[in-house]
Amino acid sequence: MEDAAVIHRLHAAKASSGKSYSEIAAETGLTNVYVAQLLRRQAQLKPDTAPKLRAALPELSEDLVLEMMKPPMRSYHPNLIQEPAVYRLNEAVMHFGESIKEIINEDFGDGIMSAIDFYCSVDKVRGVDGKDRVVITFDGKYLPYTEQKSEQMVSRPQPR
Repeated sequence: MEDAAVIHRLHAAKASSGKSYSEIAAETGLTNVYVAQLLRRQAQLKPDTAPKLRAALPELSEDLVLEMMKPPMRSYHPNLIQEPAVYRLNEAVMHFGESIKEIINEDFGDGIMSAIDFYCSVDKVRGVDGKDRVVITFDGKYLPYTEQKSEQMVSRPQPR
């Protein structure tokens, strides 16, 4: 199936449920961002989760569930950065990125946060001033860089 048509049908099933991403997340045990990723075909639906998602979204057809269980093509439209919410998020990460990297290195060592073994959620909280605030949580596994020793490189032919 064409991705745009699949995504349109997935969003139609969500709309007909009348539920938010957070409500679907609560019913399935997933994060709200992961539910959104599933419905954008940016994540793969796992067999154990499929019945929970079908219960949360009754209009989700069997052919859509099967499509969602295929490995997705994880990508984004190149014009996405022009969307103001995405632009500001990118700007925030770029603005704070060097400081975040320095703290990761200081607290963990030379390494990075995984975007594969990764959880993300978006939450709404009330600030001390009484105004709504957006809380975005990135929860990624720490991956240290390795020292590249030739004797540990199994793909390299060893001297005889």
